Amino acid sequence: MPKSEGSLSAVVVSGGKQYRVSPGDRILVDRMKGEPGAEFVIERVLMVAEGDDLKVGAEALKGLTVTAKVIGHSRGPKIDVLRYKSKKRVRVHRGARADLTAIEILSVGEAKTKAKAKAAKPETADKAETTTAETATAETATAEMPEPAVADDKPKRAPRAKKPAEPKEESE
Repeated sequence: MPKSEGSLSAVVVSGGKQYRVSPGDRILVDRMKGEPGAEFVIERVLMVAEGDDLKVGAEALKGLTVTAKVIGHSRGPKIDVLRYKSKKRVRVHRGARADLTAIEILSVGEAKTKAKAKAAKPETADKAETTTAETATAETATAEMPEPAVADDKPKRAPRAKKPAEPKEESE
């Protein structure tokens, strides 16, 4: 459980559930992909608190992520559900065990990919230039190409011949 006074903590979403975490915490979440020892980034951060400083909202949290490491995979306790109605022959027994993943929170804060994002901005500008050049080339290519002729090569089907009606026999 994170310490509320003075430490860095965050509220993150994993598997549709919200968890309050701080660096060094170990928590159980719904089963996630990843081998034990693999690191991953949780991007859905709802709140970050550091002492009296509180950040809430999409604009304030833009670029903030939580880095975590998979410790292992396990299963939760067995849950038995029994339904019984007397004198009605209704006896239903269901059971379940949740698949869980133990994770350790490594860091809360700026994403490691922020430096990569700064480097990626010039690339996107280059891509924009190439896409406009490609678009201009595509427009000229379509203007030069003649439209394909539409031909009715399919033979028309003759209507089916109707069977001649059999003469009615008169009975007297």
